[in-house]
Amino acid sequence: MTFTVAIVGRPNVGKSTLFNRLVGRRVALVDDRPGVTRDRREGEARLGDLDFTAIDTAGLEQAAPESLPGRMRAQTETAIAQADAIFFMIDARTGPMPADRAFAELARKSGKPTVLIANKMEGTAGESGRLEAYSLGLGDPVAISAEHNEGLVDLYDALRAALPERTAAAAAEAAEPSGPHPIRVAIVGRPNAGKSTLVNRLIGEERLLTAPEAGTTRDSIAVDLDWRGQKFRVHDTAGLRRRSRIDEKLEKLSVADALNAVRFAEVVVVLLDVENAFEEQDQRIADLVEQEGRAIVIAVNKWDLQEKTVGAIGRLRQQADEKLMQIKGVPLVAVSAMTGEGLDRLMQAIVDAHAVWNKRVSTSALNRWFEAAVSAHPPPAVSGRRLRLNYITQAKTRPPSFVVFCTRADALPDAYKRYLLNSLRESFELPGTPIRLTLREKDNPFKGRAKRKH
Repeated sequence: MTFTVAIVGRPNVGKSTLFNRLVGRRVALVDDRPGVTRDRREGEARLGDLDFTAIDTAGLEQAAPESLPGRMRAQTETAIAQADAIFFMIDARTGPMPADRAFAELARKSGKPTVLIANKMEGTAGESGRLEAYSLGLGDPVAISAEHNEGLVDLYDALRAALPERTAAAAAEAAEPSGPHPIRVAIVGRPNAGKSTLVNRLIGEERLLTAPEAGTTRDSIAVDLDWRGQKFRVHDTAGLRRRSRIDEKLEKLSVADALNAVRFAEVVVVLLDVENAFEEQDQRIADLVEQEGRAIVIAVNKWDLQEKTVGAIGRLRQQADEKLMQIKGVPLVAVSAMTGEGLDRLMQAIVDAHAVWNKRVSTSALNRWFEAAVSAHPPPAVSGRRLRLNYITQAKTRPPSFVVFCTRADALPDAYKRYLLNSLRESFELPGTPIRLTLREKDNPFKGRAKRKH
């Protein structure tokens, strides 16, 4: 049976750096300033031969419960409650601070096994601070440098001692075969479109911080979801502004993190605000998703605030087809993250879009269509020379990608390629998904041969 470890401590002591080290890649934003992490983030971690779930948390601060720092603290307290053990981290270079002592008491009261970590112990730095950490009453401080990958062997030994039975069983569980992987979903959109509220509504708990001010979410947070027996891994992301408005280092990191979530997703939900849907930035975001080749679903949020008029959905559908011509027929669902309206339709649209994205068409069916399409609308002659299109095959799925073998591939007009793409989409029911169409010239068996002399 696997176990969970929450990484807690004051802001800027290196929690996210350790989290990234344990999960093996940079998934949590790291910056010199305190307070970068706001939500709790989970990841599949490994330390030696131990596989477990690590939770990165917001820095613990004493603040009013209704304030943003207060709600960040509540997220951390929830992580502690869910964890089997706690990594309590301090900055060894500064030594224990008053807030460290207050929150050490919080860890003790939780009753959870706690490993005290003295971080930033590069070389001999922080030795005096590590010695002072004994005063926290949490046992021997483990000296590490998360940034430089030092001391993790000692951290492994401390974790084995803190959870002897659970850690002994972890390696055996990690070796068991796993079931089908969950569908990876990224929720993207402009700031304050309601992305975190939507994820909270889907999982049925206040898992992610939400606030009226834009920009509350800074890095991509992944949560697990089960809907009608299908598992999902859903990534909430930072709002994507126009590039000209992104001038702060931290926000650039947030945007890069969101784009990374798109690249690793299978289905991307582009969330629009019904009050100003299909603005230029919405179109840019959808275009980005199409360029990355991800399956896409358009969700129009805050539908509960919209006056219900006859044909309202139809008008949104028409806007989508006009403004997103490159993914014509993209699934569009009206939802309310606040009330839960339309969420079943959204989840079904995600499942359907994933299926289309994975669709494979037989070569025989493709070529029957291809022959009819070319016969109905032959390619134009270029410079008086006829273009010959020979046959088509599907090269891969995810997204559906096709190769047309022809003569003079560089001469085929873009308008004719669009004709083939639209016909493909309609004939084989590939609505909304990106489609890749590549032209390839057949090898000329006589190319490079010397002319025969008579």
